[in-house]
Amino acid sequence: MLTRLTIRNIVLIESLELQFGRGLGVLTGETGAGKSILLDALGLVLGNRADSGLVRAGEDKASVTASFEFAHLPDVIGDALDDADIDIEEGEALLIRRQLKADGGSKAFINDQPVGVALLRAISGALVELHGQHDDRGLVNPRGHRALLDRFCGGDRDAVAQTWTEWHRTREALAIAQQEIEDAKAEQDLLLAHLTELTTLEPQAGEEERLAAVRADMQKGEKLAGDLEELRHVWDGSDAPLAQLRSAARRLDRIGGEHPLLADALASLDRAVIEATEAEEKLQAAADALQHDPAALDAAETRLFELRALARKHRCEVDELPHKMREFRAALDGIEAGEAKLDALELAERETGDAYRDAARALHAARVSGAQRLDAAVADELGPLKLDAAQFRTDVQEMPEEKWGAAGIDAVEFLIETNPGAGFAPLVKIASGGELSRFILALKVALAEQGGAATVIFDEIDRGVGGAVASAIGERLARLAADGQLLAVTHSPQVAARGNTHYRIAKSSEGIVTRTSVERLDDAGRQEEIARMLSGAEITDEARAQADRLLEGA
Repeated sequence: MLTRLTIRNIVLIESLELQFGRGLGVLTGETGAGKSILLDALGLVLGNRADSGLVRAGEDKASVTASFEFAHLPDVIGDALDDADIDIEEGEALLIRRQLKADGGSKAFINDQPVGVALLRAISGALVELHGQHDDRGLVNPRGHRALLDRFCGGDRDAVAQTWTEWHRTREALAIAQQEIEDAKAEQDLLLAHLTELTTLEPQAGEEERLAAVRADMQKGEKLAGDLEELRHVWDGSDAPLAQLRSAARRLDRIGGEHPLLADALASLDRAVIEATEAEEKLQAAADALQHDPAALDAAETRLFELRALARKHRCEVDELPHKMREFRAALDGIEAGEAKLDALELAERETGDAYRDAARALHAARVSGAQRLDAAVADELGPLKLDAAQFRTDVQEMPEEKWGAAGIDAVEFLIETNPGAGFAPLVKIASGGELSRFILALKVALAEQGGAATVIFDEIDRGVGGAVASAIGERLARLAADGQLLAVTHSPQVAARGNTHYRIAKSSEGIVTRTSVERLDDAGRQEEIARMLSGAEITDEARAQADRLLEGA
C-alpha cells in the first residue's frame, strides 16, 4: 500500500509530505483547492506522461516520491523488477521517484536505481487503481474483465494456460513437420531422377583423376605413335642392330678365351646387350602405356565428360558425387521416416488439443456460472446507489477458434443498461460520470474478495448525489477499505465521515504567490471540515452538530 507521498514544486505545491495508512482515507477541500494536483503528482510515479507544465512557476525542476510497502510483494511487480535487475528484499519498501525539468525531460528511479518510465507503467496496475469521472482504465477497460471474472468464479485459469502452451507447442511442431514433408514431397520426383542418374553412372571416388591420366596417356600415344613405330625397327627383325649385337656377342664368346682383350671386349659387349635389352623392355612398356586405342580414348573422354557435367549440375566437385548420391538416398529415406513421425505428431496434437478444449470448456462453464453470481451481486448494490433502474450483465461469449488462447475460449465484457429497454452496452459508452463511478463502486464491492491493486483511489465518486446515496457510497467505501487501503477524493460529508484518516486540501495566497497545502486533521479538525462541507462558507453550530452525528454514525 501507499505509505508516503512527497511532492516538491508541482504546480501550486511547494513542498508537501503525506503519510498514509490502512483503511479509508478521505481528501476534502473547496473546489479548486488542488485535489487534482495530488492525483497528477501521484500519476507521475505511476508512469504518466511528464508534462513540464507541472513544474511550479519559477522553479527549475520538480519531484515526486512515493513509498509502497507490502506484506508480500505482488508477482507482477517482483517479476518486472527481476527483469530490470533490481533487487528488493521481502518486506523492504518500494521507493519510486520521478524528477521533472522545467525545460522538458524527466528521470525515474526505483529504490535509487534509474529505470525507464515503461517499467513504472508495467507495475502501476499492481500499485494503484484509480477510478475517476473519466476513467478509461481499470474496471472500465474490457481487457481486464476476463481476469476479474476468473478471480471471482475461481476457474482454473492455470490449467487452461498450461494446456494451451502444450497444444501450441505440438501444433507448431506439427506445422513444421508438415511443411518439411510437403517441401520434400515436392522434390521427391526430382530426388528420384537425380538418384537414378547417379546410380546409373555410379561415380567412384578418385575416378576423375584416374580417367584424366588415362586420357592424357592415350593422347600422348597418339602423338608419339610414329616415333615409337620407327624405334621398334631398331629391335625387331634378324637384321636389327640389337639382333646383330647379340650375334656378335655369341661369336666373340667362342673366341674370347684366346686373348685377354677379347675377354674384355666380350664383357663390354655383354653389358651393352644387357642395357639394350632393358631399353627394349622399357620402350615396349612405354608403347603399351601410350597405346592409342581410339575406342578406349573415346570411352574415357565420354565418361569424364558425363561425370563433370553431373558435377556442374549439382554444383559440386566430381569426387563429391558419391556423397551427393548418399544425400539423395537419405532425403528419400527421410520422407518415409518423416511420414511416420508426422503420424505421431498428429496424435500428440489431437491429444493436447482435446486436453485444452476440456480445460477451456470447464473454465467456460465456471465463467458462465460466475457471471450469473456476479450479476446478482452487482444488482444488490445498484439500488442503494440510486441505480435501481439500471441492470448489469457480464457478457461471456465463446470466440472463434482462431482467437482462442492461453486465457481460454471466451471474450468477457461488463455491460450495463441504464434504463429499461435502452439495450446493453459497455460501461464507458453509456454511463455518465457519476453513474460510471457508482457502477464501478458496485463492481468493486461485488469483487471485493478478489484482490486488485494495493491502493484504490476514487476521485469524486459522489459527484451529483447526496443524502442516502452518499451515505450508501460512504458505507461501501469503508467496507472495501476494511482490509486494505482506499483513498477517496470527496465533496460529500457522508463519505468524509466514514474515513479512518482525513486530509484537508487548501489553497492560500500571499501577494502573487499561491500555494496548495494538505493537512491531516485531528478529531476537532474533522468536525469543523465536515461542518464546512455541510453548511458552506459560514459554519454554523447546527452544521457542527450534524457533523458530530455523521461522525458518531460512522
